Amino acid sequence: MSLTLAPAVRTAHPVARTAHPIAYRPQPAAARPATPSRPVVPAAPISTPAPAPAAVAAPRPRAVPEGTEARGFVLYVGIDELKAAADGTSLHRIVEALRTLTTELAPSAETYAAVALAPEGAGGRDVDVVRLALQDPSALARQREAQGLSDDADRHPDGVIIDISRKRVLLDGEPAGLTYKEFELLQYLVLREGRTIDRHELIDGLWAGDDESPNERTIDVHIRRLRSKLAHYQDIVRTVRGVGYRFDRHADVSIRQASTPSPDVF
Repeated sequence: MSLTLAPAVRTAHPVARTAHPIAYRPQPAAARPATPSRPVVPAAPISTPAPAPAAVAAPRPRAVPEGTEARGFVLYVGIDELKAAADGTSLHRIVEALRTLTTELAPSAETYAAVALAPEGAGGRDVDVVRLALQDPSALARQREAQGLSDDADRHPDGVIIDISRKRVLLDGEPAGLTYKEFELLQYLVLREGRTIDRHELIDGLWAGDDESPNERTIDVHIRRLRSKLAHYQDIVRTVRGVGYRFDRHADVSIRQASTPSPDVF
């Protein structure tokens, strides 16, 4: 008995193929398109971290040359009493507000305030008056250039020159060599020319805020030293017995202050 094998029967549902048989061909890995959702990112090269940059030094204040250091600053405020009152304030309140702000920003800071005085009706911008009175170098240079002054013009063959703007006294062309307090004392009398100033007013005006205030006898000592340095012109500072002292201008006395007397202590 023999067995006859039946012929192979094809399936009725052939496998579907795409119109592009090449899609079925295996492709090299380098030729396969990258998957859009997972881009190939090259590995970053390994490197040592860069050292942190050194701290940048704070910029130096303008106009401070090398070899010097800034120890403070001056803020020139130009406003007279009438303008301050029109603004609903006063010079004293402005000063106190600035002091308070300075203390808040820098508790270790020390403050000193001065008010610039000028004759009534002197005119000019308030801030220029203040800058000249407080000896701002650039303001003084412009003033001298405008007036055409030179050092030779300061030398007078005879007489007294009380230069308030430059804080010095010349006697027959030579410096009198007054100390700071002696000049302040003379200046206080000069700015109140013709009025007798008692000792208590001098103490309050020139030693206000000092830890130790002088007594009346100390004022007399300061006056004696001032008059001795004025030499043969000492009678411009007169003693009014039982009252105080007064400045008397003579024909040989010249007072230079332009429009801006030096400030008294605020």
